[in-house]
Amino acid sequence: MKKARSSEGRAVGTAAAEKGKKDGKGLAGSQTLVRGLDVLEAVAGGATNLAALAEALDLNRSTAHRLAATLVEHRYLTFAARVGYALGPKLLELGHLARDQMSFPKVAREHIEILAASTGDTVHLGILDDTRALYLDKIPGSRRVEIRSRIGDRHPLRSTGLGKALILDLSEPRWRELYDTEERDGKRYSVTLNTWLQRMRAYAKAGYALDLEENEDRIRCVAAPVRDATDAIIGAISVSSAAQYMDDGRMETLADEVRSTARAISRALGWRDSASLPLRMVKRA
Repeated sequence: MKKARSSEGRAVGTAAAEKGKKDGKGLAGSQTLVRGLDVLEAVAGGATNLAALAEALDLNRSTAHRLAATLVEHRYLTFAARVGYALGPKLLELGHLARDQMSFPKVAREHIEILAASTGDTVHLGILDDTRALYLDKIPGSRRVEIRSRIGDRHPLRSTGLGKALILDLSEPRWRELYDTEERDGKRYSVTLNTWLQRMRAYAKAGYALDLEENEDRIRCVAAPVRDATDAIIGAISVSSAAQYMDDGRMETLADEVRSTARAISRALGWRDSASLPLRMVKRA
């Protein structure tokens, strides 16, 4: 019996040792992967020679060279004499694939669903389509408020919150052109050019825009732009509801929530929040 127990114990011990070896290999592989990613980050940050890489990653030169050489071999990095390391073509290929897979509506969908649920109001997602705002998605709110909009609709820029958010980065001369274009279209609009420009300057500074019953009677909305990895505005989101649910105090609260959601979508699309500017409430003109 003792002999049997001893054999069994040895078998268990051997199995445990083998498992430990496998786990150790897995851990070592994970550490190597993380270090390789750190090398890419360091090169992207300007560490282009071996000494700079070793210092940035707190590694000895032989380890840094081994990691960098592997990345060069697989085209994640390039290396040229007297120039050093640079990001490689493989990253461009993957970047294009990632961009194709991360469609704007798909990335934004969960975020705007959460926003609609938390506010109880209708949420729109849209992009700039020539001189109109094109609605790509709509999540109805839980309130009994009818917002007359549909996915695929094209709406004015100057009178909608979403439209204004889409053009916050444009120059003032371009704002004037867009206002005049819609003026020539003949649609009635009660806000004068000077007042509209004054509001647009304030919106651009605050990072969000308002629709104060300008596009549809008794409907107000708060909108914020969505940015990509280059910091360019590629779309916008808005929260819309009846004016009775949208007094100035609630719009101020919503502005924070809408902008936070827009920033979350932007980060998912590769944008980096470097400024972290505080929210400033727009003073109504």
